[in-house]
Amino acid sequence: MINDSSIRLRPATPDDAERVAEALVRNRAHLRPWSPHRPADFFTARAQANLLADPSARRWLLVDPTPADGPRVVGAATLSNIALGPFRSANLGYWVDAEYTRRGLATRAVEEVCRAAREELGLHRVEAGTVLANTASQGVLRACRFELIGTAPRYLHIDGEWRDHRLFQRILHDGPPNAAP
Repeated sequence: MINDSSIRLRPATPDDAERVAEALVRNRAHLRPWSPHRPADFFTARAQANLLADPSARRWLLVDPTPADGPRVVGAATLSNIALGPFRSANLGYWVDAEYTRRGLATRAVEEVCRAAREELGLHRVEAGTVLANTASQGVLRACRFELIGTAPRYLHIDGEWRDHRLFQRILHDGPPNAAP
């Protein structure tokens, strides 16, 4: 797990809901250009507790334990749409707090999540997409050995419009599906 400059990456639990909601409210404007429209209740602890309890996804939090008012969530990474069987794949999403960008936290979080995807879930591949203008996120993916697999026109409704996305994948292993955990 990440443990650099006191920032740690750890699995999320429903008990983290209030701090996740606080982080999302704090970063609402920062994340808006890269995020779908979110209803107001998305930014509540109740909505975040429901998302954190969802068994169809695995979530990790970047946590800074040093603030005087207690540990602060400063980012997250999520594997969603986890498919097992012969596909063994998932979608990756991640974000970092506006005050913590450009420290390599996203790169280290993505690397750790890919390790967990391979070693703990036995996944074969992880896919991620970015809006065309999100060059910082594309740099993270390239640094983490993701390869560009194409551009998807009008892929997701982001910040009020259907946006084209660059799609990336990382092959984690080429062993047979039944050899994975």
